[in-house]
Amino acid sequence: MNIKEIQDEIVDEFSMFEDWMQRYEYMIELGKSLPLIEDEFKTDDNIIKGCQSKVWVHATLEENKLIFTADSDAIITKGIIAILIRAFSNQKPKDIIDADTAFIDEIGLKEHLSPTRANGLVSMIKQIKLYAVAYQTQIN
Repeated sequence: MNIKEIQDEIVDEFSMFEDWMQRYEYMIELGKSLPLIEDEFKTDDNIIKGCQSKVWVHATLEENKLIFTADSDAIITKGIIAILIRAFSNQKPKDIIDADTAFIDEIGLKEHLSPTRANGLVSMIKQIKLYAVAYQTQIN
């Protein structure tokens, strides 16, 4: 599946829930299925700056596709990064760079987060895109 198809699938899943408590519970469940980062990568280099909680993201390039792993010390934040990793992992760096992130607004995530968590979300997206830029440069 390409990024847009995955994002549409996420939007569809979130639209099934009637209220934000159900969506938060779903995000927590998504966080539990997150491909966890190896302890050796839980370093300051991999921590997302601008997050209230600790969030680590690591990327590797396999067959010209980025594979992301992550972890967080907070359950909601773990769910947020799980959504992003689902959308962007296993995709080509150029596709990640070019990807739109409007699906975040479509599921209403940003408006239902505290300002510090919303800033963290923006920082997570920025870091994922920075990884994509770095690896795209290596490919070129």
